Amino acid sequence: MFFFTKYHFKKILLFSFIILISCKLQEQSNNHGIIFLENRANKLIVNKSNKNDVLKIIGEPHTKSIENNNKWIYVERVLTKGEYHKLGKNILKSNNILILTFDKFGILTNKHLLDKNDLKDIKFSESKTENRITQKSFVEKLLQSLKGKMYGNK
Repeated sequence: MFFFTKYHFKKILLFSFIILISCKLQEQSNNHGIIFLENRANKLIVNKSNKNDVLKIIGEPHTKSIENNNKWIYVERVLTKGEYHKLGKNILKSNNILILTFDKFGILTNKHLLDKNDLKDIKFSESKTENRITQKSFVEKLLQSLKGKMYGNK
């Protein structure tokens, strides 16, 4: 054993260095949107900050409301890799949405921050809408049935 390590010490050292260099102390994350959105939102003061302050602190909005151009929406989403028992699937670490509302003079009147726990509060309607335009008529259903029977035997 001593003979082996004596002459191959540099090779073993190089191999262990290559293995250890791939280890990271930071957790790997995939960011989308504006990072640290909650910290930046805390710097904004309602009824005091204006649109220029928001552009300086946060930047351009991801989207503006369709019916109201004075409602700006910012998004932050951070995904991390899961543990070994999760088989490396992405886990949602933070999902923040900041909604800012301005008055006609450009002064911030309302700010609302939604986090990933607020996603569970969304309720969807259970009712279904019938679409009579895409429904097939009796003749179309009959012809489709005959076509299926004709080509089904081949």
